[in-house]
Amino acid sequence: MNGIVTTHRPHVRQSETLVCGQRAKGLYCWEILLLWSWLFVRFRCGTLCLLQGDVLEQVLPAFCAVAGEDGVSLGTAVREQHGRDESVHSCRPPDVVVWPRSVEEVSALAKICHRHRLPIVPFGTGTGLEGGVGAVKGGVCFSLRKMDRVLDLHQEDFDVTVEPGVTRKALNSYLRDTGLWFPVDPGADASLCGMAATSASGTNAVRYGTMRENVLNLEVVLADGTVLHTAGEGRRPSGLDRDLLSGGSGVRVPLGVLYGIPELMVSTVCSFPSVQAAVDSTVQVLQAGIPIARIEFLDDVMMDACNRFSGLSYAVSPTLFLEFHGSEKSLEEQVTITEDITRGNGGSDFSWAQDAETRGQLWKARHDAWYAALALRPGCKAYATDVCVPISLLPHIIVETKKDLTENRLTGPIAGHVGDGNFHCLMVLDPDDPDEVQRVHQFTERLARRALSLNGTCTGEHGVGLGKRALLQEEVGPLAIDVMRRLKATLDPENLMNPGKIL
Repeated sequence: MNGIVTTHRPHVRQSETLVCGQRAKGLYCWEILLLWSWLFVRFRCGTLCLLQGDVLEQVLPAFCAVAGEDGVSLGTAVREQHGRDESVHSCRPPDVVVWPRSVEEVSALAKICHRHRLPIVPFGTGTGLEGGVGAVKGGVCFSLRKMDRVLDLHQEDFDVTVEPGVTRKALNSYLRDTGLWFPVDPGADASLCGMAATSASGTNAVRYGTMRENVLNLEVVLADGTVLHTAGEGRRPSGLDRDLLSGGSGVRVPLGVLYGIPELMVSTVCSFPSVQAAVDSTVQVLQAGIPIARIEFLDDVMMDACNRFSGLSYAVSPTLFLEFHGSEKSLEEQVTITEDITRGNGGSDFSWAQDAETRGQLWKARHDAWYAALALRPGCKAYATDVCVPISLLPHIIVETKKDLTENRLTGPIAGHVGDGNFHCLMVLDPDDPDEVQRVHQFTERLARRALSLNGTCTGEHGVGLGKRALLQEEVGPLAIDVMRRLKATLDPENLMNPGKIL
């Protein structure tokens, strides 16, 4: 459970009044008051969740019988930890947290929740950016951290079976001596189930694809506890849409695609005189058919932040971070063509890295962009936008977005996986400044609609969560939303699986 200490209270008498611990600095407290057989749970985020006392008395012993006494918690700190992610959305704690240890336990716990009509919210590592783990309707959080085993590895077939709590770094550590790796890299050390749920992208997507292309099969526990393999038990991908079921509580990734570790890896950083020149180079490199492994864009504001945060000395100008994988001969050709293209667009100040340590430092600076942006304004919060457009339109939308940021006096350094048309504005704002909060909100709405007007999407990889529901309706239209709603009702007629998100 990664050091989390849980508390357990299997029996709660209706005559009891429980007053639980205060928040830090004594600013907030919450009380559990049992009154006339109802349990009223009031959270600091302003929601009021109702759970009948007799239901609580029935489900807690049942949960403990399945997950063990150390696998159930009502603790304040534990519930609040599982009611938030890294987004700006308010904490929405569940009523109870459970830690299943197997698919069978997930199924048994889901059956209990279904019997008592209790909402179910899955939790991986909490690294999401759209409030997807918030228990909007209360209910039960299924924390999947105890399900962290690699179950089966087929080196000759390049696939692996893992439980949902396995993170990408843990998987690659397990694979270290096999000559294989799992390349999808969104930056955060997210759980594979969470990455599957949002179809995570990342720095390697331009070469190796997103989670959608790298998951062959899912084992999913449905709302009533039924266990489903989306492609059957084995490596037989079917026509059933894995995305449709990826939000299930008991998701694991029975078959994920692996790749051989390249013979050589070479990285470089190249600065440009303008955003247009940098993104034009990206488009031209891809159009030339170069099998580039990573191509990331950082604007001048982001480069300045990274230099300060990571102690670097790169040019403070629009910059591309690039990486090439392959044999010595193939890399020579890739690098030569790429250099010709970038220099033709005014690229300069090339900084090359081939050894693992230097490459690691280079990419760590890119992955630390979120924290570098926050360091620009200590004490502030950050929100990452997530639009994606056709690659040919990247220069236009990034140039327009930079202009919008400047005109509205907003701090929003840009970093993006421009190889697949996805980029992020890391909006740094003071949450106690209503005017700035409003200006950031209006900016993000304009940016999303700008992407939609260019036949793009409001979310390239972070998911919809709480903040993009209206934009999703604009993107896909009322008919598609209605079809989604009917599909959801077929799979989850009681609306128990993570209710309040999207539909």
